[in-house]
Amino acid sequence: MTKATTKKKLAVLGNGFLAGIIVEAYNKGLLEEYELTGILGRTKEKTEALAEKGGCRPCSTLEELLEDKPDYVAEAASVKAVQDYGMKILSGGADMILLSIGALADETFYRKISECAKENGRKIHIASGAIGGFDVLRTISLMGQAQTSFHTKKGPKSLSGTPLFEESLMTDREEKQVFHGSAKEAISILPTKVNVAIAASLASSGPENVDMSILSVPEMMGDDHKITAQIPGVKAELDIYSSTSAIAGWSVVAVLKNLVSPVVF
Repeated sequence: MTKATTKKKLAVLGNGFLAGIIVEAYNKGLLEEYELTGILGRTKEKTEALAEKGGCRPCSTLEELLEDKPDYVAEAASVKAVQDYGMKILSGGADMILLSIGALADETFYRKISECAKENGRKIHIASGAIGGFDVLRTISLMGQAQTSFHTKKGPKSLSGTPLFEESLMTDREEKQVFHGSAKEAISILPTKVNVAIAASLASSGPENVDMSILSVPEMMGDDHKITAQIPGVKAELDIYSSTSAIAGWSVVAVLKNLVSPVVF
């Protein structure tokens, strides 16, 4: 006789496109081990609309979101939301699935939220976002002092509004290197544009030890990330291109599937 399994309670922080993907996966039956309990977003109308799609409670405060005692809160909101709510979620008894990894670029915040998770017996699960291969990067870094590089190609429009942008990039006919330095330096210049670099750095050699370059490529749509990690005798290369942010939302779904699966990838 099969023993009945109690469903895990899941809440979502965010009400935008990426949060919508999590709800979509839930409605498709891809998260059947979960009960969706609530959604918290900045705008009332969007939150109510998404909650209606998911058949759950629209929340206007974090306290409301945590009233149903979710086992997991999937964050698909922003760096600021993580900074404002992250430690309260952990101390409230829920694990976090973290998508806005840029929040961890702040070393002080990283230390505080790590300590909060440990003190409350909770976990912060990092979603892969637009890249993957964190397991390989972590493994190589444990084997020895890895040499890690991170090279990103972006369209010039995606650099608009950042210190790296120049009007000439819009008319250039050849790709141009607009940044070269450590991942830590890149994070300080582009805190909201290099989530993937932050994640890869934390999984490997550390932000100060990862060599990073950013190239502006004329008329390019999307991002192309190439990560290389090597020690004597072992080399790994990851090359990921994406023209849509949807992959980030689905990476949260993948984490949720892993958390309840008897076989973990």
